[in-house]
Amino acid sequence: MATEVTINPGVCGFITDVVASSEDDMEVKISITSGCEPVERMIKELGDTYISHDVCLLKPGQGPIYDYASKSYPPHCACPIPAGITKAVEAECHLALPRDSYINFKK
Repeated sequence: MATEVTINPGVCGFITDVVASSEDDMEVKISITSGCEPVERMIKELGDTYISHDVCLLKPGQGPIYDYASKSYPPHCACPIPAGITKAVEAECHLALPRDSYINFKK
């Protein structure tokens, strides 16, 4: 079974769906569907298979997803999509529990 997440990044409206699947909790395959071209391009350029520890067990902002984003995303450091991809990998590979996370603006 795979872990599926939907990421709503906010005002840009580029809803992103991520499917992470792993048979051994180490090697993980990521499938992404997004309206954001840089996000779609990332998996095409980086490939779709990763070692879970190389994605998740790092300091914030490190690893292949964040490295790619820092070089190839438009200048938008608050984009939650890299974190959402990482959370999907964590949950799929049993490095964290699958729980929703939010950023809610209070009015």
